[in-house]
Amino acid sequence: MKSFLVDVRNTLVPGHDTKHGPLPPLLVIMTLTTGLVDAFSYLTLGHVFVANMTGNIVFLGFALAGAHGFSITASLGAIAAFIVGAAFGGRLNSLFARHRGRLLSVTTFIQAWFFGASVVLAVLAPRLVSGGYRYSLIGVLGIAMGLQNAVARKLAVPDLTTTVLTLTITGIAADQTVEGGQGPKFGRRGVAISSMFIGGLIGAVLVLHVAIYYPLLVALCATVIIVLAITPLRNSEADWTRA
Repeated sequence: MKSFLVDVRNTLVPGHDTKHGPLPPLLVIMTLTTGLVDAFSYLTLGHVFVANMTGNIVFLGFALAGAHGFSITASLGAIAAFIVGAAFGGRLNSLFARHRGRLLSVTTFIQAWFFGASVVLAVLAPRLVSGGYRYSLIGVLGIAMGLQNAVARKLAVPDLTTTVLTLTITGIAADQTVEGGQGPKFGRRGVAISSMFIGGLIGAVLVLHVAIYYPLLVALCATVIIVLAITPLRNSEADWTRA
């Protein structure tokens, strides 16, 4: 239990001399935004995710089989937008390969603009989002989340991929402490799972009981917090900044 709490603390409040510096808590916030935007997209855009591409591949199969409520074009649109965002993220990874702080700063600044555009679109859209608003939101959010996923992959903080939890959950079950070995990072993995869950829960509550654009507004605010936190460290030469 003590090691679990220590791991949680080191993830949320890392010391300045840690391998990944301030990146873990910032990636936890990004994981929270994933839950928020996927709650919005699934509940308002018609059974489609903008961050979880595994789900969209399955949904595409459902749609091709004729299952009610699933759309071939929506699933393909989300996948295409995500690929565009991931490709853009790959370009940023090349440009800022030597400094993880600058990479995250530029990425979240750009992502904040996409989230801002999505808030505007969601405010203007009718309660039942359809037509041009629906596909515009899928496109904008898909690009934003593809960008996030590519950059989180480059930052390479273990168990904090920000969008995929399958391997995280697998690690909790599969990685067992062996004599002379290192036990699984239950704390960090638990934080990652909890942040995604909390984001999805908050997003669903806001969509169902407040207004459909609120999850995107919260995601925008969270991203701005990351920008404000990481931008002053753009010129840091600490060890954690190196890829």
